[in-house]
Amino acid sequence: MRRALLGAAVVVAAALVGAGMWVRVWWQTPLAIGDEAVTVHIAPGETLGGLSSRLAARGYLEHPLLLNVVARLTGADQRVRSGEYAVPVGSTPGDLLALLQSDRTVRYQVTLPEGITIARALQLLQEAPALRATLQGPEDPRLLALVAPAAATEGFFLPETYQYQRGDSDLDVLTRAHTLMRRLLEEQWQRRDPALPLATPYDALILASVIERETGLASERRAIAGVFRRRLERGMRLQTDPTVIYGLGPRFDGNLTRAHLKDERNPYNTYRHRGLPPGPICLPGAAAVRAALDPASGDELYFVARGDGSHVFSATLAAHEQAVRDYQLQRRADYRSAPRGEER
Repeated sequence: MRRALLGAAVVVAAALVGAGMWVRVWWQTPLAIGDEAVTVHIAPGETLGGLSSRLAARGYLEHPLLLNVVARLTGADQRVRSGEYAVPVGSTPGDLLALLQSDRTVRYQVTLPEGITIARALQLLQEAPALRATLQGPEDPRLLALVAPAAATEGFFLPETYQYQRGDSDLDVLTRAHTLMRRLLEEQWQRRDPALPLATPYDALILASVIERETGLASERRAIAGVFRRRLERGMRLQTDPTVIYGLGPRFDGNLTRAHLKDERNPYNTYRHRGLPPGPICLPGAAAVRAALDPASGDELYFVARGDGSHVFSATLAAHEQAVRDYQLQRRADYRSAPRGEER
């Protein structure tokens, strides 16, 4: 009897050793994913078992139940994170389980260029791959709640390149953009010259948006900010085309007319209304915000586009009118108001 029991024990032990070796070999055998990395996605709330079944159905993973058992015994099933993962060629079941517990999720990125409107930013976010589109436009209540007490959302989001992962939403990205813009405004506002003709950080945001739309040349931003500062201090109208165009909205067909410049019903018409426009006209970049709160000194009160993306600055009306005759009334065939490659 003892011999029988001993023999049985030996057989069981051998079987266990053999099974253990087989599991070890399986654990270190690459997944059958072919010659290119594959992506796998675990949705929030999904279990490892659901992913294992999908991988087995696609022919990538043999013995999905075994992966689940190992994960359960080691507690790894409780540490698996939701997200999208790129599984490299040559990955083993062990590598896969380690990856699913890491923060190495697939990262995407979307760029919000300087000078675009919030409406255009929403379009870009809707077109971004793997990003959930949840917002219903610039007046979406969730965006308005972010920028409260302001009544409109334009301008409050810092243009930048943002990284995100599958499952993130357009609101997630814009919440980060808003946080960065608020922080930038607060920092720059604390460093400003108290004599600036700007009563609030919101005024600075408005002015920065106008500066952003007036030039794409980094070397000119502070100079343009200086012109606007002096005009505001003297009670002169800003007389800037981008504000008028913004106020026209979809009615603008690319041709800014004399009638548009005379229209007092347009609250953004800075040819007819003194002071700043009622709100920002775009999403200004960090450089434009800094320029608005640190304008260049000087005596220039006017500027006019040369047609190559740069401007001529003048201190007197006579000099400005001459510059208009030189660069506006006799425009070249290749005239453009923004630097090449930066038209917006």
